[in-house]
Amino acid sequence: MIPSIISYDSAIDLVTWTGAIEALRAGHRMPKARVGDLFLGPSDATLLNRAAYIEGVGYGVKAVTVFDQNPAAGLETVQGAMLVFEPDHGCVSAVIDSRLVTELKTAGDSVLGAQLLARPDSRHLLIVGAGTVAANLIKAYVEGFPALEKISVWARRYEKAEALVEAMRALPLDVDIVAVPDLADAVAQADIVSTATMARDPILKGEWVTPGTHVDLIGAFKADMREADDALIASSSLFVDSRETTIRHIGELKIPIEAGVISAESVKGDLYDLVQGKPARQSADEITVYKNGGGAHLDTMIAIYISKVMKASI
Repeated sequence: MIPSIISYDSAIDLVTWTGAIEALRAGHRMPKARVGDLFLGPSDATLLNRAAYIEGVGYGVKAVTVFDQNPAAGLETVQGAMLVFEPDHGCVSAVIDSRLVTELKTAGDSVLGAQLLARPDSRHLLIVGAGTVAANLIKAYVEGFPALEKISVWARRYEKAEALVEAMRALPLDVDIVAVPDLADAVAQADIVSTATMARDPILKGEWVTPGTHVDLIGAFKADMREADDALIASSSLFVDSRETTIRHIGELKIPIEAGVISAESVKGDLYDLVQGKPARQSADEITVYKNGGGAHLDTMIAIYISKVMKASI
């Protein structure tokens, strides 16, 4: 078998956010994936290998490096590739630019979580952060939540938020997009708060969050990283995309669990539970927190979707 080599540029105009979100939804109706992660290197220059096996689908391995200082050299923070192995003989069926897989997986993961947990009448989204993930979140949320009326963007450097807003206004997005200077005030006004930062210490405080808000935590991906403080984690209804890749591995939950603020049992469900109909939001006033931790099974679901789209385009 000759594998398909799929670059970012060859596929980006063929895939859709709706397609990615639905691929993740469908993937969580399949047999539960087996996953394994490997981290190597210092905290600011890490090699991350994530592997998954999904019965009937096959194997996926995403190998990437995460170098915090790359943007200063004009390079993307994350570099790597995704390998897909078909289930019958273990042949490599596709090699896909990791940037494409990660973009669709990360934002699609969060929007699926919000579709399952946020109030259906949510109209105002706050994006915390102004990097590549934030830009993709805006596009994915607009497609996944067509009733959104306003998107606010906050960043530590206000000019970065302004630059992102200006870039997004150039796209055909039917929503009001604004940069905001005050994070606490913006959080208090939002129906959905989505954080995509490289914070290692909490930047989001529970006292700012109003009843009924859905909080989507994305940025933290290692044991020493977190974006939400103990007050928010302890007072909300907690959900994750995957128990296996978040609870004992990412600081967002690992740190408060080790401090006795919450327990592993405080997590009420993951995407397998939610997609398959287990209870989610119980009331309009409930604060829901969703930790988007990623995982190779999610990458594999997205990679299979990309491969199908590319085959259909030939």
